[in-house]
Amino acid sequence: MPLHPTLQAMCDAANEAAAAAADAPPPTDAERLDAVRAGAEAFGSLGAGEPEPMHSVGDHLADGPHGPIPVRVYRPTAAEGAALVVYFHGGGFVSGSVDAWDGTCRRLAQATDAVVVSVDYRLAPEHRFPIPLDDCHAAVVWAVEHADAFGADGGRLAVAGDSAGGNLAAAVALRSRVEGPPLRAQALIYPVVDPACATPSMVENATGYLLTTDSMQAMWGWYLGPGGDANDAFAAVGKAADYTDLPPAVVITAEYDPLRDEGEHYASLLDGFGVEVECTRYDGMLHGFFGLRELVPDSDRAVAQVAAFLRARL
Repeated sequence: MPLHPTLQAMCDAANEAAAAAADAPPPTDAERLDAVRAGAEAFGSLGAGEPEPMHSVGDHLADGPHGPIPVRVYRPTAAEGAALVVYFHGGGFVSGSVDAWDGTCRRLAQATDAVVVSVDYRLAPEHRFPIPLDDCHAAVVWAVEHADAFGADGGRLAVAGDSAGGNLAAAVALRSRVEGPPLRAQALIYPVVDPACATPSMVENATGYLLTTDSMQAMWGWYLGPGGDANDAFAAVGKAADYTDLPPAVVITAEYDPLRDEGEHYASLLDGFGVEVECTRYDGMLHGFFGLRELVPDSDRAVAQVAAFLRARL
């Protein structure tokens, strides 16, 4: 299926800007990182529309091994005993924030009737692996411990995330299998899986669709750092030896996304170990479409699919 016309127009504009800057001196590593961060903040709230009203939204600090972790708690209604979903934003491990993903988390809270806890984990390269994962797991533990205060039931728990946040959600699921707390579901939205960046979709969609293969390679480098272990299964989640007893997973991918094939491969790995998996590719979409509700109808369809999957298991 062709790329959605609205998304094609976005890509055309971005590609024209890149071509116009082609003769400029290459950016320094610091300049490139600054550009990635500015782009993520802008894209994270692009096309989000008016924010859904919540019963309450509050900013808190969760306890973590590397210091306090900012979290934002979305309570869609005053009902007690709601399910609990902990969400990790995207941004390639180096960018993104709870502010930029505010619209996505509000939509998910409304669609699931769950309390959503959005985690502002520390970012690479200042805080390399495993620090962001440590923050995410600690935030899940904190959310369960404080669930009653937010009208949630910590025993009805799921994790969710998009892009790098999908990686962190998958890694938290692997870690929680050993350390707890027990999860009932995981939602992985076009997750980052493989540092090798060598799948067919990494070649087919290498350039021209906003997220590039080159930028993914750079973000893995920032996350793992010099000498980092690209085979550590808590970073490269597709390298785990065993996926048994992991919670049911919904995996969302996009046709014109460099990450498409690794997300689908991860779903097949889970399925091969008997984990319940629902994997859907959204044709005509690109990386980041989940948050673009004002631009593409498939955004609402994907949010509804994820919410239905979580509701059924929570």
